[in-house]
Parts: sequence; structure tokens; C-alpha cells
Amino acid sequence: MGDVVGVVARTGRAVVRVDGREPPALERVWAEALPELSRPVAPVRTPRPRVLVLNDEVAVELGLDPDYLRSPEGGRFLTGESLGSGSVPVAQVYAGHQWGVFKPILGDGRAALLGERRDRAGRLRDVHVKGIGPTSMSRVDGFAVVGPMLREFLMAEAMHALRVPTTRALAVVATGAPRDHDGRVLPGAVLARTASSHVRFGSFEYVRAQGDSELLRRLADHVIARHHPAAAGADHPYRALLDGIVDAVAAVTVDWMRTGFVHGVLSTDNVLVSAETIDYGPCAFLDAYEPGAYFSSIDQLGRYAYDRQPSIMRWNLERLGDALAPLLADDPAAGASVAREIVDTFDGRYRSYWAAAFRDKLGLDDRIDEQLAAELAQGALDLLADHGVDFTGFWRDLAAAAEQDRQPLRDRFLGPVARLDAWLARWSALAPDAALIRATNPLYIARNHIVEEALQAATDGDLAPFERLLDLLCDPYTERAGSEYRRFARPAPEGTARHRTFCGT
Repeated sequence: MGDVVGVVARTGRAVVRVDGREPPALERVWAEALPELSRPVAPVRTPRPRVLVLNDEVAVELGLDPDYLRSPEGGRFLTGESLGSGSVPVAQVYAGHQWGVFKPILGDGRAALLGERRDRAGRLRDVHVKGIGPTSMSRVDGFAVVGPMLREFLMAEAMHALRVPTTRALAVVATGAPRDHDGRVLPGAVLARTASSHVRFGSFEYVRAQGDSELLRRLADHVIARHHPAAAGADHPYRALLDGIVDAVAAVTVDWMRTGFVHGVLSTDNVLVSAETIDYGPCAFLDAYEPGAYFSSIDQLGRYAYDRQPSIMRWNLERLGDALAPLLADDPAAGASVAREIVDTFDGRYRSYWAAAFRDKLGLDDRIDEQLAAELAQGALDLLADHGVDFTGFWRDLAAAAEQDRQPLRDRFLGPVARLDAWLARWSALAPDAALIRATNPLYIARNHIVEEALQAATDGDLAPFERLLDLLCDPYTERAGSEYRRFARPAPEGTARHRTFCGT
């Protein structure tokens, strides 16, 4: 196995000085406000930390010096080993429903919140590290390896470029410590990521299970201040909080559906109240459109399949509503009823966001009625399902069809295309905008087989394929010149085995 070389993306806790500089200062908002949901953790010291990939954009947004972060001591900051005065890493405590079964204690088993940092707009962002070794809630050894950590970096940046709310990776650092991973010895790594917070639905579930009404109120107040400050001035702040979360979750669920993204493990401990997408282990993107597609190796019944994502997110919101119910009314039964009423609005919000998103994908302006746009979109999806057509490629080819070149689209369908012609006639009569189609529908997504190729090469010591793919996914709407880029816009070759994903991150 070769040494992994460093690349730069386009896009021991003692205080140690480097060239006269201390490690960046971090705030301790979560740890000080909610110590009951925080457990101190000491990241394991790494033998030879080396930054493999650094997100300069995120670093600069947080006021962090990329040159410092690439330095040897910067690498130790990114693994949580060298922090500024007063910074104390904590593992966050939460519960969660996994595969529909409530687990009363989960929590960060190999991760730590180093603290918070304000971005250029003054907003708090968590600085969080993953793969740092065991915590008091570990169920495994707590370490991670290069491939899965690079995967999370890549997928998060791809989602960000697709305009999907997401956590964002700051860096992946090779530790210099080989790790046993599924019977193979692989290079160890730590992921540093950021988020507007890491408060999960399961955070509220944990507190509700403790029966601590004051802690529940403090947690809700923290989330209001951080994510929904307007709710503080509402007649019923906690109802406004739940209402805001329902709306944000409906919107991000539509984002997954419009991009063909399958999260893979939407348990309540993997869903953030900020509605940012988190945890990219079992996820995948659709190639051929298959509504019931799922890829996780442990999802035996397709609980988290593509077409079940809206219903499972509503189910998750119901669990959040259960947890918040004591704050919604004086009487517990009345609080539960209020929670149900608020969560019931998810369906209508989801339908409205979905219709608007697919209207854009069709290249139709907002003068077109949402119901008509939804009917056209569903008609297109039915065609894709019946013919096994590539999801991403179809929507992109609509731009050429809007310019009267229907051949690329026709070539995706085998056999009689009378239904396609009828659909195209109805759609084209609405004067679709080719520019809007190209601005809305990506040409490049994180194709599963290409992602795996890049990660395998990186694990074997060659980061060039990863760097090239990352660069492409950071600008997914712009077509690249050159025949070498064509394969990045195509699904897996015919006969390729069904893609499988794993909870490796």
C-alpha cells in the first residue's frame, strides 16, 4: 500500500504555538449551555498527522488560515489534539429510533465537538471531528480510515454544490496509524467537519426519556436561538419551533428527491434539527430511475428506500413531536395533539416544495400552475421507471429537447416511444426554458461506481482521481470540454453489479 499524497480542494490538548501562533480560538456554547448532554473526550494522539485534503472555502469562511491548517500543528488542531486555551472537546449525548426501534442511549461513539466558531456573517458553526478514537459511548474502537472519511468529504461537497443543505467537511487528515477495517489493514484518518449545529432529533428524544422538563426547555431554547430566532417572539415559541423544523425538513427531503439522492439510514439520530444532511456512509445516487431503490447492505426491507424518504421523514418528525409535546401545551395529551397537528402540515408543504422543484427541473416558470407541473413531472417519472432511464441524464437532456433537438432524449428509451412523444408535446407547448433546465439539473453527480474507483485509488496511495472528481462535483452544472469527461455523466456500464453501501462513516 503506497503513501497517500496531499491535495487541496478547490472549493493532547495542550496549547502549542506554531510560528508564534496559537491554535484557533473556539467557543464552548453547547458544552456550557448543556453540560448534561456533553461528555468530555480526549482525542487519541496521532503518530504522523498529515492533511490530505483541505476545504479552503470553509476554512476562510470560518476565519481560519489555510496555511496554518496545512502545517504539522494545524493537522493536530484538525484531529482535536491541539486546541486553544479553554477548549475542551465533548461527545454529544443523544438517543434515537434506529430501524424503527428506540435506543435510549446512543451518542458520539467516535466523534467530538471541539467547539464553535463564528463565520464571516457572525453565525455559529460547529467544528466537529470524527474518527478520533473511543468515547464513553463507543460501540466500536472509535477510529476511521481514509476511504470512508474521503467519501464523506466528497459527498458533502457534492451536495453543497447541488444546493442541498448539508454539513460540510473542513479537512481529512491521515493519522499515520494503520487500522483494521473489515479484516483489512487500511490507513487511518480523521474527518473535520462543520455544521450549523449537530443537534439531532434524537437529542430531544434522549431528554424526553429522562423526564427532565427543565432540560427539555433549555435544549429547545438553545435550538430556537441557534436556528429559529423568530420563534422566540411567537405567541407559542415551542410550537413555532416545531413548525419551523417541519418546514425545513420538508424542503430538504424534496432536495434529496430532486437530485436522486438516497440517504440510506434516516434514523432519528441521523437527522439534524437544522435540516442539514449528515452522515454519508450508506448513501448513493440513482442511476436508472427506480422509485424503490435502496443500497444499504443492512437495509433488508428497504425502510430507507428513495421513494420512502418522504414518509420516513414524516415519521421521524412525529417522533420529534412526541419529544417536544410537554412544551406545546400545559396538558400532556393536549401537547401531543398540538404536535400531531403541526406535523400533519408536512404533507402539504412537501407537495408544494416538490411541485416547485420539479417545475424548475422541467424548465417551466412560476406562471405555470403547480398542479400541472406536478402532473407533468410525475408523468416523466413514470416513463423513466417503465424504461429504466438514467435519472440525472434525462432531466439534463430536456434542455436540448427545449431547443428542438429531441434525439439525445429519445436515445435513452428503447422500444416504442409513443408515450414519450405525447409527453413531450404536452411539455413543449408550455415553452420550457433551456437555460433554466441547465441551471437546475446537474450534468455531473457522484456516480456510485466512479466514487468507489476514486476512493480505492486514494486508499492505495493515489489521490489524483479523487481530486479530479471533487473538482468536477464542485461545479456540477457546467459541461466540461473533452471526451475524457463523458464517462462522468454516464451511469454505471450495463451489467455492473448493483451498488451496495455500508455504514463505514
